[in-house]
Amino acid sequence: MLETISQNIRSLGSVLGKTIANDKGQRWLENVERVRLLAKDGVAQDALAIDELQSLFESCDEQDLLIYGRAFSQFLNLANIAEQQHTTSEQGLAELDLPHPLASLKEQVSGCTPEAFLSAINKLHIELVLTAHPTEVNRRTFIHKYHEVAEELGQSGADLNGRIEELIEQAWHTSEIRSQRPTPLDESRWGLDAIRDSLWFAVPTFVRELDELCQAVTGQTLPLDATPITMASWMAGDRDGNPFVTAELSKQAIINARLLAAELYLLDFQNLYLELSMNKASDELTAADTDNIGPYRHILKQTIAQLERSVSLLKDNKTEGVIASPDELLKPLVICRESLLAAGLNRAANSMLLDVIRKIHCFGISLVKLDVRQHSEFHDQAISEITQSLGLGDYLTWNEQKRCEFLQQELNNPRPLLPKVKWSEQTQEVLDTFKFIAEQPKEVLGIYIISMASEQSDVLTVNLLMKATGITWDMPIAPLFETLDDLNSAAGVIDKLLTDQDYTKRTHGAQHVMIGYSDSAKDAGVLAAAWAQYQAQEALVAAAKSHNIILKLFHGRGGTIGRGGGPAHAAIASQPPGTLEGGLRVTEQGETIRFKFGLPNLAVRSLHLYASAILASLVKPQPAPKDTWRNAMEDMAKSSCAIYRDYVCEQDDFVTYFRQATPEQELSSLPLGSRPSKRKSDGGIESLRAIPWIFAWSQNRLVVPSWLGFGQAISDAGTTHKDAIKDMLDNWPYFRARISLTEMVYLKSDINISKLYDESLVEKNLLPMGEALRSQLTADRETVLKLLGQTESLESDPWNLTSFNLRRPYLLPLHLLQIEALKRLRKQPEHPVCEQLLMVSMTGIATGMRNTG
Repeated sequence: MLETISQNIRSLGSVLGKTIANDKGQRWLENVERVRLLAKDGVAQDALAIDELQSLFESCDEQDLLIYGRAFSQFLNLANIAEQQHTTSEQGLAELDLPHPLASLKEQVSGCTPEAFLSAINKLHIELVLTAHPTEVNRRTFIHKYHEVAEELGQSGADLNGRIEELIEQAWHTSEIRSQRPTPLDESRWGLDAIRDSLWFAVPTFVRELDELCQAVTGQTLPLDATPITMASWMAGDRDGNPFVTAELSKQAIINARLLAAELYLLDFQNLYLELSMNKASDELTAADTDNIGPYRHILKQTIAQLERSVSLLKDNKTEGVIASPDELLKPLVICRESLLAAGLNRAANSMLLDVIRKIHCFGISLVKLDVRQHSEFHDQAISEITQSLGLGDYLTWNEQKRCEFLQQELNNPRPLLPKVKWSEQTQEVLDTFKFIAEQPKEVLGIYIISMASEQSDVLTVNLLMKATGITWDMPIAPLFETLDDLNSAAGVIDKLLTDQDYTKRTHGAQHVMIGYSDSAKDAGVLAAAWAQYQAQEALVAAAKSHNIILKLFHGRGGTIGRGGGPAHAAIASQPPGTLEGGLRVTEQGETIRFKFGLPNLAVRSLHLYASAILASLVKPQPAPKDTWRNAMEDMAKSSCAIYRDYVCEQDDFVTYFRQATPEQELSSLPLGSRPSKRKSDGGIESLRAIPWIFAWSQNRLVVPSWLGFGQAISDAGTTHKDAIKDMLDNWPYFRARISLTEMVYLKSDINISKLYDESLVEKNLLPMGEALRSQLTADRETVLKLLGQTESLESDPWNLTSFNLRRPYLLPLHLLQIEALKRLRKQPEHPVCEQLLMVSMTGIATGMRNTG
């Protein structure tokens, strides 16, 4: 297993080594190889090898350290390329547990009726929401080179061709780290590039294969307007905690997206113009061909002219006269297809032409629909200014009942709400955001997300601001429930909202709700948060069903799909019953977009994994958990939360230890993402964004947020709930998925590396905190392995186990280099070469770990 990957890695590594030797001299190739061999011994717990590596790095100047860092970081990128490329090859697929998810699904649903499967197909809707990630530090140009290496590798195999050698040489002589912090617009462009380079080609392939499955199981084709996959984006739309996202910037991001969409469609229509040269057509099309260029070409020529005009206008940032609806693109294509089918030209009707029709349904006129997100506090403060300017008092001082009464009254009041006064800068930007929404075609916008929502009034406030600023359509609103308390009260809030008949009319039969994963885990620990999320979803499904409303859940989490199809497929399959009826909407963050969708074949496979899990769950829903399981989970969640908070919240110096033992302090000063790493400039862990919190812990390999409280809670429940836990493990996919994810965390954690960080960076009086956490981790891992009857993590998943073990010798030097960079930066802040070394080590470790939060 993985022998082909190992061969390709060796070949790619050899080329990288020669490139380094050509640039820096043969001595450097020997230096890097020496470090690799020492690291291999260090991974095998040779203390002398680690001491030698530390001494070597301590004696190097910063420029030499950077050479080592770049070498091992680039090697890990090449290792990922080799794995990604092999994973989607026929040989690689044959080695996976789930090689062909749609084919496996066909066997799995063989007993269901065609009608039941067709119903599931009609409900299938995957919406990928691309979000910026402060840990994605690779430049777009660097990512592009790696994509080309992967494409060439698929053709050449281990016998690398000259183009691969050239690309590796280019990469070595290109700075992989951006020198300036990206703007939200830069991040938006990066997201569009991911679509242009990969998903644009993957989506029609995926839909075609889904269509084949539908025909095989039901005897019917997918409806022409089927949209099993759509795209949305938070890049340049997420304003929560990001002062750089403004109404003007969001407007420009939409123009950029519409421009790229028009350019891509223009190429497709021009290709169709070449393809559809036939003269056999309907009488209507033949009669309309007054130029005698061909009936199909005649109708396509008109749309090509529209697209050319749209491209020209959008390049000048003009939107008047630009294609503003998918129907403008679809109408001529549908006419052509109907004519081809009537003429018996079925192959032409169902090949490229059908692919373009599918693309338009999936990508719309802007490739992605821009979501807008803002913190509930900003809305409240804006309404407060409005009520005070109207002489009605201070909205912020009102209780929930008075707030709702005011909001409901004003929503039904025909008079304008906004007086002509000068607003504060913050309120003006809030109002400008809603005015910007009012100016856009609704086809380019997604949903409006309210961060830290906790009350009915949080949603009604957004309704009122939309009305006051002239938004004439009912943009879907999704309250985001993030903390443990908010998750527990989420269903009650939604029930109150849907009891309001005026509000329910504005939902048009569907209520969006976003579930926060990272923030709830930061608040309560991974097990308590996971159980709260599960229960919240169950309760939300029941609340929506009681009002005859479709619930559309939006999952705010990232992470990678395991090469064997494990984590994502299992996580979806273990969703509470009824939660996939409204589709699956999920965030895809930063570097995980590359890992899951960076190559067309990889993107197709990822979509297969998503779709097969959703369809299986719709056809054969998971049973509701038994009462014994619920009781066990309830006790374990309480125990887990107490354990987690005892470490994180009750120890006065825990924040200090965290900031010394990880690169968290340095994150905010590096040009990683456009958004500040803190919501506020001061404060403790509660003020830190969840992604940097998780990311910092992953860098020192203690990975605290992903395991703390889980294993100990299982151990504590062992006496009272022993039989229930065994039953859950054997018969409840949800619990098994949680265990599987925790196994992955245990594999990627490393107490020895964590200890190296502590010994070099942490004050002596704080060292016991790290020792206690490592002891806890060791005990927890043993508890879970004993439960599974295993001696090591991922024993039953040899693919992922072997894959990660391949990376260990290349990760260790990067950790030691990062420790050295942190030591020097804390003595001499703002040292440019040390900062670059820190960023190189961060991206290398994130690349090797494959998921960072």
